[in-house]
Amino acid sequence: MAIKTKDLNARLFGKADKRRATTPTEAQTAARDKASVIELAVAGEETVAFELVKIQANQVADKTRVFAENAREQAFLNEHALADILTTLKERGQQYPAVGRWLDDGRIEVLDGSRRRMSCILAEKDFLIYVGKGINSDHAKFLSDVANAHKPLSLFERGKEMQALLESGKVADQKELAKYCQCSEALVSGALKAASLPMELLMAYPSVGELGRPTIVKLHRLFFGLSNDQQQQFVSEISSADDAMWKSINASGITRITREVTSKLEQIGETLQPKIEVEKPKPQELVKGKISYLRDGDKLQLKLKKLSERQAEDILAYLADYLK
Repeated sequence: MAIKTKDLNARLFGKADKRRATTPTEAQTAARDKASVIELAVAGEETVAFELVKIQANQVADKTRVFAENAREQAFLNEHALADILTTLKERGQQYPAVGRWLDDGRIEVLDGSRRRMSCILAEKDFLIYVGKGINSDHAKFLSDVANAHKPLSLFERGKEMQALLESGKVADQKELAKYCQCSEALVSGALKAASLPMELLMAYPSVGELGRPTIVKLHRLFFGLSNDQQQQFVSEISSADDAMWKSINASGITRITREVTSKLEQIGETLQPKIEVEKPKPQELVKGKISYLRDGDKLQLKLKKLSERQAEDILAYLADYLK
């Protein structure tokens, strides 16, 4: 069972200066103090010593990389997606160090804190990270997965994880996926639809994490309603500009920008595959001023005027007898 982020922090920062913190409050205090060395029994197993490393702002991108199996899509991390931490980081710097491991080439692989890393890059701030040696891939995945519980993954990211479960054979279908992931089948369906969309389409938005199921379903219907050639043209159209589409929208606020991007994508889709206007059948006059009819497929509508009670009864009786 996954542990909560605050509990992970308590474990991560549970020893400051070789003194164990026994409550989350003590752990938070240890983190704020930025102890030079902490110890962590990763996944409850081998204890690893982590040293605090400070990376200069202009070297963060080159000296660190994000764990390859991190479920969070790094391409989506922009100023809108990071708005919840970017403002504070710009004003006060990084409050809690990230966690990572040393690589053989001397760089650092970030296991917990990919959002803090990108925020430091965007804000041009120094990056603080606790780094350990000898952390195997299983333990690295554990740290990465638990850390992602703090900020919910987008439908696309969840969908990618679900796809991997299906491909690995751990679950057989969407119904089993819903049970395994402890969520509704509707959420599973939406997540898998999101994961099937091209990255270029999703990156047209300011924050993919803000895209709900209704928008994902609409985009899925739009994109997969096109032919293969039209899909390629669609992707080329939205990725031809130097900047993402959302940057060209003259609006403020994620909700409004998201709505405008969706509208623009729909316009592109309609340009590639114009809607065919089906001419609706028109009423035909049978007896001028008295009887008209409308034929639509296997349906027939009659409109009769100026009928006496006797005429109406006779017509209804005839139809009932004829259509038995």
